[in-house]
Amino acid sequence: MVKVTCHNCRTECRKFGKRQNRQRYQCNQCRKVFTDARDTALNGMYLPVEKAEMVLKLLLEGNSVSTVERITEVHHTTILKLLVLVGEKCERIMAEKVRNVQVRDVECDEVWSFIGKKQKRMRPEDNQLLGDCYVFVGIERHSKLVLNIAMGKRDQSTTDAFVEGLRHVTARTPFQITTDGFAPYRSAITTTLHDRLTGFAQLIKVYQAASEGEGRYSPAEVASTEVVPIMGQPDPERICTSIVERSNLSTRMSTRRFTRLTNAFSKKWECHWAAVCVWFTFYNFCRVHKTIRCTPAMEAGISDHVWSVRELLEAA
Repeated sequence: MVKVTCHNCRTECRKFGKRQNRQRYQCNQCRKVFTDARDTALNGMYLPVEKAEMVLKLLLEGNSVSTVERITEVHHTTILKLLVLVGEKCERIMAEKVRNVQVRDVECDEVWSFIGKKQKRMRPEDNQLLGDCYVFVGIERHSKLVLNIAMGKRDQSTTDAFVEGLRHVTARTPFQITTDGFAPYRSAITTTLHDRLTGFAQLIKVYQAASEGEGRYSPAEVASTEVVPIMGQPDPERICTSIVERSNLSTRMSTRRFTRLTNAFSKKWECHWAAVCVWFTFYNFCRVHKTIRCTPAMEAGISDHVWSVRELLEAA
């Protein structure tokens, strides 16, 4: 049993009830009362760390905020506050840990979602952060490590910021990069990464027209693929976007905000960005990949063990 002593007279204290789930003590000599310090992992939130860990695990398994609220009996406002807090921690973890990474093949793609409303519902007076939202993802093909993410509209400025981030996290050793047919990649990559690439190619998929009776959200069938070399001498056998597209599927399955045809979409930009940061940090450091049988961070040599969700809470 741990003995607690008074800060003033250094004598042993007795337990004196609880306040907001924190133990209180009273000095036997001076009769002063004091309370256990809050856990610093949650920056002063009253939520117990064990319950916060459970909330985060449920969110990372594809549950909506409302579902997590019903299971854990934690108010949805507290859940969102926790999500933003952990998202800020995860953003710092990615910035500090994923840097100067040795890469061989990089694949890039974008994942569509929306915030508040779809783009066709937007009005001129609406907040321009609402509407269509794309998450740009860059992944290393062999280690499965997500190198960089960027979120915004599918335009040149977001693409430039994303590619600039790729330059900061990769080592100076040459590598090959493959993207889809999105045109802004051409100027961004050839300008920013021209001194690090052995080759840059775009893999363009040609889709068939939708058949009669096909549902609105049924995926179109790929008729053919076209490889367009853009820069250098890309190895044809290494031109691929399958790994990043598979990671996009994992994102949609494990992050409720990306699920189509539901009302679980994000209502605020900061909550969406926090959810994205938490998921990709979890993907890199906590989630064991079935192919490589370890986490991508371990395969890339930037971590020596499988992180737990508690480590995400207590890190940074």
